Amino acid sequence: MKNSVQRFGKYGLAFENKPKRIVVTDINDAKIARAKEVISEAEAAEKGVELHYINTANMEDPVAQLLAITEGVGYSDVFVYAPVKSIAEMGDKLLAVDGCLNFFAGPTDTQFSANMNLYNCHYARTKIMGSTGGNTDDMKEAIAKSAAGEINSAVMVTHVGGIDSIVETTNNLPNIPGGKKLAYIQFDMPMTAIEDFGKLGEQDPFYKELDACCKRHRGLWSKEAEDMLFEHFGGKEA
Repeated sequence: MKNSVQRFGKYGLAFENKPKRIVVTDINDAKIARAKEVISEAEAAEKGVELHYINTANMEDPVAQLLAITEGVGYSDVFVYAPVKSIAEMGDKLLAVDGCLNFFAGPTDTQFSANMNLYNCHYARTKIMGSTGGNTDDMKEAIAKSAAGEINSAVMVTHVGGIDSIVETTNNLPNIPGGKKLAYIQFDMPMTAIEDFGKLGEQDPFYKELDACCKRHRGLWSKEAEDMLFEHFGGKEA
């Protein structure tokens, strides 16, 4: 499950024209469990959104079972976050009339392709796009909601480091898993995964405290954790 799924989930609960239902799928129970910690079904329900987390790995017929959630109507928007042929084709089969498939995953294979139902494209007005589709007003809205605390941008951050880690991290980015890498220019610190703080804390008391801090925030980066870094490394906030 990509980090962008959590990012969209947060935004999906905050913008004015919220969806009635959001269904998140993956084939890894651990990733689904983590997503539930960050955005729970209860939190979504409080915002008026029906949220489902589903592992499709053991489903006999994932398309039929996912369509059943919509009573056979299909989905107005389907986001494909992995450049896998079978996933793209499944997404196409889940579209409702006038539905849009957003192929958000950027493939590296220049010949990557999948079968799309062109009958539905013509008669059911289904469509496909390869970007967020957002315009300047959408970006301004997202920034405003983030500033107001309606969107927690920390769901995107999985690694934290200092200025000395920027070059190596940038050059090696394709090989580093996770989401966004946050680098502070005020001090030196290796680019470190938040989930590794606990292990590092077995040898370093600071990382033990930092790990406890992040766990207080559902495993997410926070202003409290940031303040701890500045105090520890003696940097000054920009």
